[in-house]
Amino acid sequence: MAIDLHSHTTASDGEHSPEALLALARAAGVTTLAVTDHDTVAGLARAATAAEAEGLAFVPGIEVSATAAGREVHVLGHFVDATESGLARFSARLKGERAARMGRMVQRMGELGFPLTLEEVEAIGGGAHLGRPHLALALLNRGYVSSTKEAFDRFLADGRPGHVDRFRVPAEEAVQLLHAAGGTATLAHPGPSQVTRPTLETLARAGLDGLEVFHADHVPSQRESLLRTADALGLIPTGGSDFHGARVSPGRRPGGCTTPPEAFARLRARAEAHARAAGRSAPL
Repeated sequence: MAIDLHSHTTASDGEHSPEALLALARAAGVTTLAVTDHDTVAGLARAATAAEAEGLAFVPGIEVSATAAGREVHVLGHFVDATESGLARFSARLKGERAARMGRMVQRMGELGFPLTLEEVEAIGGGAHLGRPHLALALLNRGYVSSTKEAFDRFLADGRPGHVDRFRVPAEEAVQLLHAAGGTATLAHPGPSQVTRPTLETLARAGLDGLEVFHADHVPSQRESLLRTADALGLIPTGGSDFHGARVSPGRRPGGCTTPPEAFARLRARAEAHARAAGRSAPL
């Protein structure tokens, strides 16, 4: 079994449509895939249909932008009910928040001497929740940078001159949001997010279910340390490719990092408990 619990489509900042992503996942030998677009559930219905056509097990998910101890963190939701009213309202609100932020970033790039239009970025996004990778591709198309990595390194990464901060919910609120939708809450890529042990302890007390141990940005020593931390705090160790597409995140592929089957079974059982508590149907 190859269980990949972290991937993105064109509903947020992924390069591939839900249908294309599921086809790529099947070709890569993935047997279970979670689609976890940034702050949106808009692509889940299409992804579920595509998964059935490809013969893959599907986990509906989301990646929520949050904050903890003054730092940006991302909380992965798995087995969520995309029709739950609170999650649907959150997704709609964040689309507007992201569009407003992108307008400010486009303006800032113009002030830096690299003019482009919001319409260019929106065309790349194709109706998706707008994010920095869309702007990076617009800069690449204009010839202002030679790669999306250069766009982030020079302009778009946190603290760089083209960066504009975005709306984020407290991580504890994200956990509650996901549980109310009958799903689990897992802290994504704690290594690059520089999440400390005290922060993990606080989030575990707030109901965090899992910790993304197996991620491309975690070196082996980090994975070993995070496994020990997850075990000590009662968190379920998960893994996923965080695949966006070759243009957006070169070097990653579906199934590049996976979740152990026994951990997946634990996560599913936790989701069933949250669904029952929320009065929702348990995940299929």
